[in-house]
Amino acid sequence: MLIIGLTGGIGSGKSVASDKFASLGITVVDADVASRTVVEPGMPALKEIESHFGSEIIAGDGQLDRTKLREIIASDAEERKWLESVLHPRIGEQIAKEISESTSPYTLFVAPLLLETNSQEMCARVVVVDVPKEVQVERTAERDEVSTDQVEQMVSAQMEREKRLGKADDVLLNTGTIEELEKKVEELHEKYLQMAE
Repeated sequence: MLIIGLTGGIGSGKSVASDKFASLGITVVDADVASRTVVEPGMPALKEIESHFGSEIIAGDGQLDRTKLREIIASDAEERKWLESVLHPRIGEQIAKEISESTSPYTLFVAPLLLETNSQEMCARVVVVDVPKEVQVERTAERDEVSTDQVEQMVSAQMEREKRLGKADDVLLNTGTIEELEKKVEELHEKYLQMAE
């Protein structure tokens, strides 16, 4: 199975790019989606989190109260380590399961922290969706309705743009329109189909 890793900084356009790959019939396995799946009501991880942190960590609808959980682990490194020890193996299993069930010619694995973790080791190629920092800040502030200061903090917490580009096999420069980005995705798709053969 040919696995293509897709990453990029916050506000770079990863979702637009991965949605386009999906529309071309490619299975998209998203690390963020997998991390939400493993804590859905009825999942073992959610039960473990509830018995560790108490029932106030569960919202009225039975879902994990992410805001409450973030508040706890933001101020307590030990609790964060415990949470990671519960979630990371399960997220890894969920991702592996989704990849193994893929029936498309190649599989796109989307992970914001692809290059910060060892996830890229399972990818034949890494494609980075790239935009200049000021574009990242502007788009994210608008999309998430947060201050540019907050976004700049998020951006600086991520891998530097130059370093990320240095690790890319393919780059989708997303400084134009959505249509232009989708056209670039189509071109890469053709290349990956050939590689998959």
